[in-house]
Amino acid sequence: MKLNTNSNVYTFVYMTIVVIIVAVLLALANQALKPRQDANILLDKQKQILGALKVDFSQADPAEVYYTLVQDTLKYGEAEVYVANLNGAVKYVLPLSGKGLWGGIGGYLALDEDKNTIYGVNFNHESETPGLGAKIVDMPFRAQFEGKHIRNAEGQVVSVAVLKAGTRAEGQEQVDAISGATITSTGVSTMLNEELVNNYKEFLEITNDKLQITNEEEVEL
Repeated sequence: MKLNTNSNVYTFVYMTIVVIIVAVLLALANQALKPRQDANILLDKQKQILGALKVDFSQADPAEVYYTLVQDTLKYGEAEVYVANLNGAVKYVLPLSGKGLWGGIGGYLALDEDKNTIYGVNFNHESETPGLGAKIVDMPFRAQFEGKHIRNAEGQVVSVAVLKAGTRAEGQEQVDAISGATITSTGVSTMLNEELVNNYKEFLEITNDKLQITNEEEVEL
């Protein structure tokens, strides 16, 4: 019996078979590519952490540099803290996550061993405006945070404010916001405050002698 290729039944069955085949092929391709995708995500994370630590890996394998310097990961609930050793000095790197103008923003904040002084920062974004909010990834903006303190005179964690030039924050150290990118700048400020005051409160309050660090090897850069 000859098939009626013009019938609705034939069209429906044909399209169903095609959809199933395409879905299976996509699933197989995704499964095959997943290890590479995961490796790329991990490498990007390692590069960002090294960026917060101000480590130049342009002439070396970033993964090798990362595993040489980052010696432990501390967990406090959902929060993670990466412990690095730079020339015998301990640095703590804290992942950050927040919201900008058009999408998510994030990054990594590196603190000195005193858990107060900012050693370096590295920010990222999903879709901030080029030339404006996207400047949070640029060194001129990031460099402002270096040497700033996240605690006030009483030792309370208050973060660092990102404010329009000329504006003052009571009881906080501050950096200048990006001109023309108020919402993104505010997003960075809010992200720092919420992450430090809320998510990393337990880590920032515990004394260093109570931290369980597994590797104390000193590394020369």
